[in-house]
Amino acid sequence: MRTGYQDIKDHILHQIRSNVWTPGTLLPGEIDLAESFGCARATVSRAMRELVDEGILERKRKAGTRVKSSPTRRAQFAIPIIRTEIEDTGAPYRYDLVERHVLPAPNWLRSRLDLPESASVLHLKCMHYQGNTPYQFEDRWINLAAVPQAESYAFKDIGPNEWLVQEVPFTDGNLEFSATNATEDIAAFLGAPVNAALFTVERTTWLADVSVTFARLYFARDYKMTTRL
Repeated sequence: MRTGYQDIKDHILHQIRSNVWTPGTLLPGEIDLAESFGCARATVSRAMRELVDEGILERKRKAGTRVKSSPTRRAQFAIPIIRTEIEDTGAPYRYDLVERHVLPAPNWLRSRLDLPESASVLHLKCMHYQGNTPYQFEDRWINLAAVPQAESYAFKDIGPNEWLVQEVPFTDGNLEFSATNATEDIAAFLGAPVNAALFTVERTTWLADVSVTFARLYFARDYKMTTRL
């Protein structure tokens, strides 16, 4: 039976979890492991690379691969479709487009997304509701050089997040989490007191080296985010 990279990965994890390979242990080299498993070196390399990415192993040039002394786990985030997130609670979903403007990219956005002075962007403000209860206020900017079809799309019936996930791939992203004080406008949309601390996510996505979108997402009070380690 052919040995795949997952088989090698499972073997390494078993050795670690059974304390055969304790923290700091130097693992056999890729060539030795490939010979013992009867597989290509590239197969072993992929298994080890994934375990390095997952924080289980650490690699140092000329020093080999070791079991990490303090293994780390990475939280996994998927870009959620707000419609699905709300409907999964059993509540009906409702979406409203608040504002839609095509305009030259402001200086702060050009700096953040590495856009040229001539860049044109689509600015959208949207509300998402869980039934009749405010759920999320979405303030989004779309780079029209990367997504030109967005300029002619109305976004009256579907939110930009849902549309972008369906229409445009992305290769990289950045997430920032914070608590921000609600401005008068955002407080009114989310039914919160002015200056109330709101859970806020800033999300930037890229397609290769081209920025696609920047969004600032404000959630109603009592919102909870759950992820897996």
